[in-house]
Formats: sequence, structure tokens, C-alpha cells
Amino acid sequence: MTSQAADGPETVAASRRSKITREREQEFFDAVLEQVRACGYDSVTMEGVAATTRCSKATLYRQWKTKPQFVAAALRASRQTRFDGIDTGTLADDLREAARVAGAWSAKDTRLLQALGHAVMEDPELKKALREALIDPEIDALRQILKRGVERGEVAADNPALEYIPAQIFGVLRARPVLEGEDADPEYIVRFVEAAVLPTLGLT
Repeated sequence: MTSQAADGPETVAASRRSKITREREQEFFDAVLEQVRACGYDSVTMEGVAATTRCSKATLYRQWKTKPQFVAAALRASRQTRFDGIDTGTLADDLREAARVAGAWSAKDTRLLQALGHAVMEDPELKKALREALIDPEIDALRQILKRGVERGEVAADNPALEYIPAQIFGVLRARPVLEGEDADPEYIVRFVEAAVLPTLGLT
């Protein structure tokens, strides 16, 4: 009795949260993001995720109070920088490799961005989580690739095109599905980099 009285709400909540393993938590995150991609954000429910993952909806509500909090947590847990480790020795080949990598995951991430489009405009936490998970890490890594090219003397530091390279690459990833009805696959993004990005930097 004394022990329970000493435990405040935060202690009890932490105890409850600890019952879910990281692997199980990741199952929940994977399930909710896949449902967002497949059905759209508005159609996703805690009940639906609970049914998919064979748990009670009370478990999800206890862990994440609202759907926006749940999706935001799932986005943050999925954060990864796919451009990390790209360092071929030349800026041109680094950008080609970044294009291949971007094209490989463009379909999956584009569906997620499109599905969350309206929701992120209404929920600041969701918008922040989306940027932290899918946008900022990749842009930062791409800027590091460009910085190395400048440091190696492959492109002048004051080349005005440097500022716009991330927007060019990420822009075409998002635009092709809308303009042509096809995903920007690796071959397409590499061709785009070779035709539109490298020439602006004076590279071949």
C-alpha cells in the first residue's frame, strides 16, 4: 500500500510502458505507417492497428494517447539516413549513388508523404516528426556530400547551384508521380542527376 502511494502517475506510466518490448513496439510502428501508406491518414484508427497487430486497443491508447502522437512516434522511430556512408571519392559519383539510393525508397516514402499531406498541416507535432524522420536527415547528409566536393576542390564554394541541389533531387522525387504517374525509380533519378544536376556544378 505504501509502495503504491509513493508511485506517482509518471512512475506508473513508465511501468506500463516497460511491458512492451522494443520489438513489439516496432511492430506497432510498422503497422501504423503501413496503414497510413495504404489507406491514408484519415482512415487509420487505433482499433485497426490493434486488430492488425493482435493487441488490445487499450494497449495502444495507454502507450500513445492519440493517433497523432502514435504516428509521430512511429515516424521518429523510423528515422534513418540512407545517404550515410556514401563516399566514392568524387562528387559526381557520390551524387549518382545518392540518386540510386533515393530512387530505391522513393515510392514508399512518397506514398507516406502524400498520405500525411493534409494531416501535417493541421498538427505541428506530426509535421515536426515528419521532418525529423524523412526530410532533415537526408538533406543534411546530402549537404555533407556537397561540402566534401567543395573541400576536394571539385566545385567552387560560391557556386550558386549548390544551395538548390537538395531541392532539385527531392523535388523530382515528389513531382514525377504527380506529373507522369510513375515513381522516380533509381534509373530515372540517376538520369536526372546526370542531365540536370551535374552540369550546373560543372561536373560530368
